[in-house]
Amino acid sequence: MKTLIKNAWIVTMDDDWNDYPEGFLLIEDTVIQDLGTMAKYDDTYPDAFEEGIKVVDAAGGLLIPGMINTHCHMGMIPFRGLGDDMKDRLFRLLLPLERSLTKELCCASSKMAIAEMLQSGITTVFDMYFYENDVAEVADEMGIRAFLGQTVQSSTSCENLDEINYGMKLLPEFIEKWRNHELVKPAIGPHATYSVDLPVLQEIAQIAKDNDILYGIHMSEMDQEMAEFKEKYQSTPVQYLADQGVLNDHMVAVHCIHTNEKDIKVLDQYGVSVAHCVVANTKSAKGVAPIQKMLDVGVTVGLGTDGPSSGNVLDMFNQMRTMAYAQKTANKNRSAFPAKDIFYLATRGGAKALHIENKVGQLSVGYQADVTLLETNSFNMFPVYDPYSTIVYQGKSENVQDVWVNGAHLVDNGQLTRVHQEEMKREISAVMDEFVATAKEMLEEV
Repeated sequence: MKTLIKNAWIVTMDDDWNDYPEGFLLIEDTVIQDLGTMAKYDDTYPDAFEEGIKVVDAAGGLLIPGMINTHCHMGMIPFRGLGDDMKDRLFRLLLPLERSLTKELCCASSKMAIAEMLQSGITTVFDMYFYENDVAEVADEMGIRAFLGQTVQSSTSCENLDEINYGMKLLPEFIEKWRNHELVKPAIGPHATYSVDLPVLQEIAQIAKDNDILYGIHMSEMDQEMAEFKEKYQSTPVQYLADQGVLNDHMVAVHCIHTNEKDIKVLDQYGVSVAHCVVANTKSAKGVAPIQKMLDVGVTVGLGTDGPSSGNVLDMFNQMRTMAYAQKTANKNRSAFPAKDIFYLATRGGAKALHIENKVGQLSVGYQADVTLLETNSFNMFPVYDPYSTIVYQGKSENVQDVWVNGAHLVDNGQLTRVHQEEMKREISAVMDEFVATAKEMLEEV
């Protein structure tokens, strides 16, 4: 099957930063077969070429690589809006409430989260949560490119209320079942540096290395975490886990807000990637991560939305814009992090962080056809002087017109092609009653 997208302003994000204000892109099956200027198209292909293939007229819209979300908790849609301004919300509300999650609710939530991401132009996600073997079926159905990190924590959880580290028992079957899938990949999600025992973290690091899969962990995120490691080990989480053999190039370290210069050098030394979730970080008043210092040293950084309880909206436009504001303010430099560099982190940076930089993250011949089309007819998108500035400072998920993942047209003129929005709402509402009741009781108590 072939799809031709024409009359687009193509932002390739390739090595030469090419963009084509009047361009075309040709998809054949799952890959990008050709792209360039409309003049090249007119010279190369006869008019009859368009017969028998799907043609999308972009009408001057921006055609960009599908954006990459390096950190999410897709099963947390039911938590969205609960206790948003509460102090110490994680320990007082979220973690206790997680124990009431069912497989059905987690899967229904994940389906809605994937739909939200696709409609906002996100084509790849690294999720960390529970029931990931079942969530993998949802991701396969929805067609998104997904890395699914089965949560492991050294306490009991909703998956097993009687056994700690239960996620470890689920890993062998989960990894074996999904390791060869084209789009859905197994991963491991040890919850955090403070919530998983060291021997388990060491085992996870080895499993990830042996199976060539990713593992993600919340690291250097909270003041309590930093104080605990200083008191117990006279070290930071990054340096302690490096000394204990937990760090390697399969790790995606999430947040890394409180990293010092030595930490950053250690992350680079071990090839650890960082998922920067600026909206969640600043909403929770935890601080602004030293991203410029990480990039200067050579650490790979991608952007993440975090979960819908932490960042509320699964939208990369919100992340890019907030990152610009936060980094410019923190560095007291209006010129810091120009739009082009931020968009790089949302595309190629994320691809490199997830070890798929040779497949996605740019629009180039031979790359997988993960493509997003933004319309530019809305008031907020006019005028377009610099496409990068328009994307970062003006773009919204409402401007996403079409999305392809691996060549499949998953969003067509703003509408999902594989699922119906109202049906998803009914599905999740049908399994939320007990969760809502528990949430209300907890909110009354706190």
